[in-house]
Amino acid sequence: MTLLRTLLILAVAAAAPALAQVGLDFDEEFVKEFGTKPGEDKVPVIPMNPEDPTWDAWRLQRENLMEGRKPGPIDVQRTPWGWDWQGIPTFFHQPVALTPEDLKAGKVDVAILGAHTDMGTGMRGAAHGPRAFRACCPYGGWGVVSTPHMGAMLDPFHELRVVDYGDAPNDLMSTERTVHAVREMVRQVASVQHEDGSRVIPIIIGGDHSLMYPDAAALADVYGKGNVGVVHFDSHYDAGKYFFGHLIGHGQPVYRLLKEGHVPGPNFIQVALRGYYPDKETFEWLREQKLRYHTMAEIERRGFDAVMEDVIREANDGPEYIFVSFDIDALDPAYMPGTGTPEPGGLTTREAFPIVRRLCAESNVVGFELVELLPLADPGYTTVMNSNRIVRECLTGIAMRKKGITEKHYLSPLTVDDGRK
Repeated sequence: MTLLRTLLILAVAAAAPALAQVGLDFDEEFVKEFGTKPGEDKVPVIPMNPEDPTWDAWRLQRENLMEGRKPGPIDVQRTPWGWDWQGIPTFFHQPVALTPEDLKAGKVDVAILGAHTDMGTGMRGAAHGPRAFRACCPYGGWGVVSTPHMGAMLDPFHELRVVDYGDAPNDLMSTERTVHAVREMVRQVASVQHEDGSRVIPIIIGGDHSLMYPDAAALADVYGKGNVGVVHFDSHYDAGKYFFGHLIGHGQPVYRLLKEGHVPGPNFIQVALRGYYPDKETFEWLREQKLRYHTMAEIERRGFDAVMEDVIREANDGPEYIFVSFDIDALDPAYMPGTGTPEPGGLTTREAFPIVRRLCAESNVVGFELVELLPLADPGYTTVMNSNRIVRECLTGIAMRKKGITEKHYLSPLTVDDGRK
């Protein structure tokens, strides 16, 4: 470590305890850009006050979550079998779990949690994503009324034990502080192991794309650095080094994961890149890092089916464990208008649904996130409905894999023709 780097870290630690707790790497390029001159501190920091009694209030949790009850998921709906269409909003109208003991006692397969990161993006509103998702489309996800996926002829809510695990702590004024609390909660979920050796799969509903950093890092904590691959759906490459001096935001998680060694470059697969960025230098950098990417230009030239086969093959050609990061702006804004950085010319729902389902059925997915859901930017329900369906496709794929249905692009014979052929 150079003397300049040491002095910079000490200066920041003295000026802002919060930034000192962040734990993100201060790389040489950051030091070069924000280096100091004699008597002049260029690091853009206003000190925070750790003596404030509300300093850690945002991350404190109740200590009596198990008081007076046995471990296990809690059905918070008043009516039996989920007949109350409105009821108390939970993810897919599923029971609530609050602790790792609940996950273990309930033999939970999938725990869905909300994360409200909203300061790491240019357009605010993604903090409302988890709440809108919970309130959307309750039908088809609960009780005896739950219906199967038509293509797979399988109902994930009958095959899987799915719970709403609540929301991760969020400092609404600091992405730097929040990412560590999110990482801890995702790691908590993924660390729960059942007697058969299986682990709980976390699904995170965001929230801006800063979440990829703590979510993928948490899985690397559990499964080992370098053992987790990321399939990243996005119109943007999200590998910026820093932005206005910040080391983490919605455009930087890929670089941070690479820089800190959680996910090696060859373990990244990016899908649906387009628009006016990345530029030439960035694509050259992606190649240097050995990232695998599939742009919309490639999809237009080769056809989506051919690219889909490559993505699924690549997902199975590398690390044993896969994390899917789905930024909803990978889809064309005709299908996802409610997002902070929409980019025309993206995927359709008929392209996105099958690739998500197939990835979760045909590869070993151990985590999934859906991010950049900004419902306030959509005057209707299109964005939340399609976001709901993407996660249902993921759940269907996970359920197929649990049942051993892992053949290439499986579809029930009942749904592909009417039996006359």
